[in-house]
Amino acid sequence: MLQLRARSLADTHAIAAAIAALSRTGDLIVLAGEMGAGKTAFAQGFGAALGVTDRITSPTFTLVHSYEAGRLTLHHADIYRLSTHHQVADLALSELVEYDGIVLIEWGDVVAQSLGDHLLVRLDHVDDDEDARTVTLSGTGRSWALRWERVTSSVEGFAC
Repeated sequence: MLQLRARSLADTHAIAAAIAALSRTGDLIVLAGEMGAGKTAFAQGFGAALGVTDRITSPTFTLVHSYEAGRLTLHHADIYRLSTHHQVADLALSELVEYDGIVLIEWGDVVAQSLGDHLLVRLDHVDDDEDARTVTLSGTGRSWALRWERVTSSVEGFAC
């Protein structure tokens, strides 16, 4: 587990870009945190680093937005409004990952244990600074274990 400090929106975007640079087709990244903690901001920085030129918005009402990013597709899901594991399964997120893309799931920490290999990115407000966030990264599965040293070195400038 890595704990980082993003002092600004630009820092959140930079951390997301560092993770995007290490991501590959088939990756699943779970974004967790309270409302307004920066999950969509992280997704925007991640997408920009992959080459997404469309405006990335929260997919709260459509559940999944897909963005072309050159060599792959970024699928951005929000499962906040889903109440059962069956509803999440109906989204077929694993199929999106297998074929052509990377999936970012906002509010996915509720079902993370059933998702297989994934990177959990938890964003939390910092009490004394409204612009700052604590960003905690933890990898689950072999895929992220093999890249963990590169993850650590790519975000070392933000380490707490």
